[in-house]
Amino acid sequence: MCEFLVIHCPIVSVFSSFEDVKRIVFENSARFISFIRAYYKLFSPNLVCLVLLYDNTLIQLIEGSKALAATIKTASEIEKMRFAGKLASEVLNMIGEHVVKGATTEHLDRLCHNYIVDVQGCIPAPLHYGNPPFPKSVCTSVNHVICHGIPSDKKLKDGDIVNIDVTVIKDGYHGDTSKMFVVGKPSIMAERLIKVTQECLYKGIALVRPGARLGDIGHVIQTHAQHHNYSVVQEYCGHGIGATFHEDPQVVHYGQPNTGEEIVAGMCFTIEPMINAGKRHSKMLPDKWTVVTKDRSLSAQWEHTLLVTETGVEILTHRDDETIPRIINHS
Repeated sequence: MCEFLVIHCPIVSVFSSFEDVKRIVFENSARFISFIRAYYKLFSPNLVCLVLLYDNTLIQLIEGSKALAATIKTASEIEKMRFAGKLASEVLNMIGEHVVKGATTEHLDRLCHNYIVDVQGCIPAPLHYGNPPFPKSVCTSVNHVICHGIPSDKKLKDGDIVNIDVTVIKDGYHGDTSKMFVVGKPSIMAERLIKVTQECLYKGIALVRPGARLGDIGHVIQTHAQHHNYSVVQEYCGHGIGATFHEDPQVVHYGQPNTGEEIVAGMCFTIEPMINAGKRHSKMLPDKWTVVTKDRSLSAQWEHTLLVTETGVEILTHRDDETIPRIINHS
């Protein structure tokens, strides 16, 4: 008997037909998480396909043998990824001076959109992505918003912290990155959260090399965050990236060392830890995009797109203002 695996929160269900899968997904869409958590094991010997969900919507079916495979980039694809990553980082460099008291995130979105389209000649990947279609060109997540915040006409105020998440498409390939910004003078709590979250990202990146496992990355991020009495959001994760916005592998930001998929040269994926000052639990707002902390505690996130090299890792979205090197070699 053929079976389809659907992962939703908190139950794993196995259905005997694709029609049953579609019925369950679309009749109960609010129950499904936005990304499949990558446990990388077959739950059933009869499993033939994983049902991939994005933003509560069925988007793809992958046969079991392909469901566990990351895409290894060719030399020409790597050059395109490198260029797209550089362009994405330049958007964050451009927007920084505009993140000020009284500005609206909608204004920041327009500036980013015009720069991406008119200056860079790129496509803003978030615009019209998903279902319901994302209405803006970047994500702006303020204070207790964890991720996927929709730019609005609400004015920023002194002390706000803002994550701006940028993904551009150039020559068919994606560059995905995000950065935390502060409006005016941050609170000590906010400043510390932002610093520790960036450290979590850097510690995760430092472990990327052929032969390491994805669980190593999640473990070091979780350990560092919890050492500072913070929590790691578990419902959302990093992801493979290339010609497709979201592809395998799924890179969770928690876990155990020496578990998960083995990292190999030529893989491209993001690491993008979402760290909360309070508890890890999240909820999605009625717009079906904005994700906030359940306890309304502050949340921070940093993100980079990475290329696994033969000897380590290259940060494709590296910025000049960073303390971590663009290329890390372990040989």
